[in-house]
Amino acid sequence: MVWAHSASYDLINWFGLDHALVPSEPFDAISCWSGSATILPGDKPVILYTGIDANYNQVQNLANPKNESDPLLVEWVKYSRNPLMTPPDGVKGDNFRDPTTAWQGPDGTWKVVIGSYSNNQGMAILYQSQDFVHWTMHRDPLYSSSKTEMWECPDFFPVSINSTNGVDTSVENPSVRHVMKASFNSHDYYIVGTYVTEQERFLPDADFTGTSSDLRFDYGKFYASKSFFDGKKNRRILCAWVNESDSMEDDLKKGWSGLQSIPRKIWLDRNGKQLVQWPVEELNSLRDNEVYVYGKQLESGSVFEVSGITASQADIEIMFELPKLEEVEFIDTSLVDPQLICDKQDASVTGKFGPFGLLALATKDLTEQTAIFFRVFRDHKDYKVLMCSDQKRSSLRNELDKTTYGAFIDIDPQREMVSLRTLIDHSIIESFGGKGRSVITTRVYPKLAINDEAHLFAFNNGSLSVRVSRLNAWSMNKAQITAGGNPKLYPRISRGRSKEHDPLFRSVDTRFCSDHFYNKTGPLGVYWVLKLGFLIRFVYLDFESNSLWLDLLLLLYTF
Repeated sequence: MVWAHSASYDLINWFGLDHALVPSEPFDAISCWSGSATILPGDKPVILYTGIDANYNQVQNLANPKNESDPLLVEWVKYSRNPLMTPPDGVKGDNFRDPTTAWQGPDGTWKVVIGSYSNNQGMAILYQSQDFVHWTMHRDPLYSSSKTEMWECPDFFPVSINSTNGVDTSVENPSVRHVMKASFNSHDYYIVGTYVTEQERFLPDADFTGTSSDLRFDYGKFYASKSFFDGKKNRRILCAWVNESDSMEDDLKKGWSGLQSIPRKIWLDRNGKQLVQWPVEELNSLRDNEVYVYGKQLESGSVFEVSGITASQADIEIMFELPKLEEVEFIDTSLVDPQLICDKQDASVTGKFGPFGLLALATKDLTEQTAIFFRVFRDHKDYKVLMCSDQKRSSLRNELDKTTYGAFIDIDPQREMVSLRTLIDHSIIESFGGKGRSVITTRVYPKLAINDEAHLFAFNNGSLSVRVSRLNAWSMNKAQITAGGNPKLYPRISRGRSKEHDPLFRSVDTRFCSDHFYNKTGPLGVYWVLKLGFLIRFVYLDFESNSLWLDLLLLLYTF
């Protein structure tokens, strides 16, 4: 594996550069794995990454930019005294990886977390340093849980209590809470709590449970995520790997394997219990050909087509009003798994309030369709809104993964409308329910509903009518990518300006090949060719900036 390298002004359009890190030394002889970038005092970016050494042990290494005045940070130099951290006693050599972005305490001490597993507990091992070179392991993990497996790609960051704005990773004060994220069991789980700096302990409001009630960034295909703080726009941005579930043979036929989610802004919900996610505002620049519907009644069994847009490449926002809530069905949410409900009561099964929602990437006759829908229930105390993404009829091809996903959304339908934003990009559908309180990302490969043959519908298969208060939909234009990093092609990049005025690029790491590129791997790595899709999807983001300008650096982490 290597760290490939691309850059962007807007997280949407990208151009490629030379690889940043490749296996070359005893401490990364086998592979250069995941890691994170940190900005040191003086706006100096550094990378901590996991190397697989000649003995197949996972060790943590440091890399510095060869030329800090280069706005693209094209070349990186590995520290001569690597590795800086090796597996401690009690930790196997293959259970020690993925350093986070480091944060600095009030006393100047740098701290970083490494994902691990020991004594039947997944954990975030804490290391401390005064100079970012000599690291000492803290006597206790920052946090550990017996309910989890090996922690991959951990993330630890503060979120504001009173604002949707993001905060720098090193912020520690009463106005923030902290989020601990760990990747395991094919999903990204997180807990919210308090960081007690005096004890170097994270105290969550509740531990992981190992059940469907655990909070996730995304309830579909979404793994190995990484967040970063954008200091220019005061936001925290999240991206993750969206993997495949089909055979290697099928991946070879498609010409790609996996992609990256659309970048999302994340913040703490007003209830203080969970995070909210929403696509970054830059994505709106690709919107075109808006169509809208207001105040449309959806009677039981009704379906209507959203025409006038490119349904294979679209952005849709829809809001539903629900009358007669007193007639909803009862459910005991403490005894049920939302994904199992969505699977057993799919889009074809009539309930009272629901299923209602969207049919994406559908044929005209609905032979193929991917349903993103809601059902509304009532338990002993409250109304419960279930969000589902049903792939059972997504393709006439039989060999594909057609898993159905589901999650409850923490909203009260008496006080707010049930809302959905869905991004459709040929073979990926990202759906944000309840204004981003629950998100489901899926991969689908229709046989017939492709390109101009794809259609979009709103539907209601419940026995009670619902009302579409508002529907806005847009075709999405294609983003641009350019292979190679010739500065002449990008006049906004000036190597002659002073460092204070240069575009401030920072580093990010990623993995796997984009859905929207053909991937040709040769002896020097990966070469990209634009295929389809409105977003140039990058792969596994690791990034931190204290003063982000208009420009971002991406280090693609690829096979």
